[in-house]
Amino acid sequence: MNDEYKLLKIFSGRANPALATKIAQYVGIPLGQATISSFPDGETFVKFNENIRGRDVFIVQPTCPPTNHNLMELLIMIDAAKRASAARVTAVIPFYGYARQDRKDQPRVSITAKLVANLLVAAGANRVLAMDLHAQQIQGFFDIPVDHLTAVPVFYKFLETKNLLDLVVVSPDVGGIKMASTYSQLLGKGLALVVKKRVDAYHTEADFVVGDVEGKDVLIVDDLTETAGTVVSAATILKKMGARRIYAGISHAVLNQIGIGRLRNSHLEELITTNSVPVPVVEGVRVTVLDVAPLLGEAIKRIHTGMSVTSLFEVDGKKINL
Repeated sequence: MNDEYKLLKIFSGRANPALATKIAQYVGIPLGQATISSFPDGETFVKFNENIRGRDVFIVQPTCPPTNHNLMELLIMIDAAKRASAARVTAVIPFYGYARQDRKDQPRVSITAKLVANLLVAAGANRVLAMDLHAQQIQGFFDIPVDHLTAVPVFYKFLETKNLLDLVVVSPDVGGIKMASTYSQLLGKGLALVVKKRVDAYHTEADFVVGDVEGKDVLIVDDLTETAGTVVSAATILKKMGARRIYAGISHAVLNQIGIGRLRNSHLEELITTNSVPVPVVEGVRVTVLDVAPLLGEAIKRIHTGMSVTSLFEVDGKKINL
């Protein structure tokens, strides 16, 4: 092991241990050993099985479903690390749950994304490393440093290997236009927008398309899909408008059974996502899972050694503007 990383420790919760293992392999250190179990009543127990006094500890735990369970487990791990005298604790949250509750958009509701930020700080986190937050302003909810990565470089390298003809990048809603614009500029391709309305938490309806997609390959980009309502309704109207092949590039595929069922009956040629969360097998749908462990691992190495992470926002000499 490189002496530069002898004080570095990486641990994993139970949400995505496969990703944590790959991150540790990339960094070149063994994954830290910890006992994490549940009591019969559902309470979580955490014990670190090695000395972490004075160490730089990174805890990898996306807060994907079961969201509350994984969030509580992360908080307990942070608290245990602080009480074990870790010098610094960084919460590595590839997928930040509750991010969609980032504002008070109706009376008498919680800004839960801010509450989660407060909980992480109260538990003892000194720093947060996240990827493709649903809302950029969540970084401002913290009074500790937040390194916000994007999976755009990982998607870009993969898309460059595909034979996509006359490609148009599409945002499935108005809120995602900035991300779609980033992909459009990096790939040097056209841009379009699907205007939708949300019926309820499970259903959306696409109204019309702004931009020309007729006879062209289309890439729908978004940060998150769960019930797949937005991406599937967008694919439906894009097909009606004459799109040839329709792909979806989604950073976090937090799919439930409703989403899986919709994808099976959709016009999508392929769903491209990352291993930020465990991705279920979707029979009848071509799913490509890209590995973000090198991206997160490189960020961890640079944070640990006090180096800049700015170059992680560049691909082929092009700057990524989030």
